[in-house]
Amino acid sequence: MNHREYDVLIIGGGITGAGTARDCARRGLSVLLVEKADFCNGATGRNHGLLHSGARYAVTDPVSARECIEENRILRRIAPHCVDPTDGFFVTLPEDDITYVHKFVQACRAAGIDAEQVDTGRALEMEPSLNPDITAAVKVPDASVDPFRLTLSNVLDAEMHGAETLIWHEAVSLVTEGGRVLGARLRDVRTGEEKEVRAAVTVNASGIWGQAIAAMAGTQIRMLAAKGALLVFGHRVNRMVVNRCRKPSDGDIIVPGEVVCVAGTTSSKVPFEEVDNLRVTPEEAALLLRESSALMPSLLNTRVIRAYAGVRPLVAADDDPTGRKTSRGIVCLDHAVRDGIEGLVSITGGKMMTYRRMAEEAADVVCAKLGNTAKCDTASAHLPLVEAVEEQRTKGEPLICECEEIDRAGVRHAVETLGARSLGELRRRTRLGMGTCQGQLCAYRAARILHGDDAEAMQDDLRRFLSERWKGMRPIAWGDTLAEAQFTAYIYQNLLGLRK
Repeated sequence: MNHREYDVLIIGGGITGAGTARDCARRGLSVLLVEKADFCNGATGRNHGLLHSGARYAVTDPVSARECIEENRILRRIAPHCVDPTDGFFVTLPEDDITYVHKFVQACRAAGIDAEQVDTGRALEMEPSLNPDITAAVKVPDASVDPFRLTLSNVLDAEMHGAETLIWHEAVSLVTEGGRVLGARLRDVRTGEEKEVRAAVTVNASGIWGQAIAAMAGTQIRMLAAKGALLVFGHRVNRMVVNRCRKPSDGDIIVPGEVVCVAGTTSSKVPFEEVDNLRVTPEEAALLLRESSALMPSLLNTRVIRAYAGVRPLVAADDDPTGRKTSRGIVCLDHAVRDGIEGLVSITGGKMMTYRRMAEEAADVVCAKLGNTAKCDTASAHLPLVEAVEEQRTKGEPLICECEEIDRAGVRHAVETLGARSLGELRRRTRLGMGTCQGQLCAYRAARILHGDDAEAMQDDLRRFLSERWKGMRPIAWGDTLAEAQFTAYIYQNLLGLRK
């Protein structure tokens, strides 16, 4: 790798980087995708898993709304294994402006989004978890999507078309010469070893960290670090996505996902120094619980199992301190045109929902530079499955994670085919430990498969994994959640001998 030159080096292993790697590889380019941690380390792994219909942005950002509904239809077609087609409601509560509903429906239809106002009685039949006092309901084609599965599907397809991937390697500097970016110097974050990788074009797909990558080339992308906090509830309360029908605000959406549901989100500007160590405050958790239970009262009696936060990769606007007004539109920068720096392209802004379009725009720029005339086919080519095939799950293999129904064959598949080497990597590839118990027993079972008789490696991995689980439980450590955390600590420290 020290001596090979690629057509394109992509920095960032979130959904945008993975999608760009897939697009470029399918067009016949030699691709290297690098990520400083594991796939989905940033905003991709820290959102509510909503497959936007675009309705959320219809009034305030119609361009983003149209992009969302177009990509919504594409993803349902090419990645059905990643999408739960729940549909969604936008509902009005008695204290909300009822006149906003008409404006909302009109804006949705203008953006090409199917929006149907439904009688409140009928809405309560379709979604019994709704507040019975709702005064209006609009049905839209929202859905939920698994961001981990979607990202790994893109990575797998890229690799099937010749791309190489390298996780746990951080770009510490860009290699430049005569105003041209020639590649990057990478550091293995586990060993400290450094290597140089050369490429004809380098794509900066690093999300909120893209500002730092651009600075390495001597240019600037002025980004807004807008933190969003979310809560995970212990079981799937709602059948459909539930939104509040008002201008985007805090705590106005609940998304069902697998066996849980996620309520979000907040938006607050944070210093760049905090983006690698985000923490949800008890005040943010209380706000989200209050606002989400106004939409679905039963959430007040549903155990909160986790709080987490991500940072939206938004290009900053001077008059928008929180990021609520900043467009979720795509920003693709050819730095040769913008700054006179050849060989560097940045793709940022947007959202998970529009990752495929973002990747297409970035790949178009790369191909134009390299004289590649191949057309993009990612809107029609189906994404591959990343799970173990269903037949493996009918051979009587014991369950490792009951909450997410991950059996031993699924764990082995993640290790042997998807490259999982730790419990954290296994979680992002299978959802192990993401259900109601948050890894209470499945972590030990999985660690035994991962590490065999290496007791020290097993202990270290369990400590890291359980510490990360506790980080998400700490802001909501009351009642049953605190009792569950104490019980887990007792199991691992007193029964299984895990050292602190």
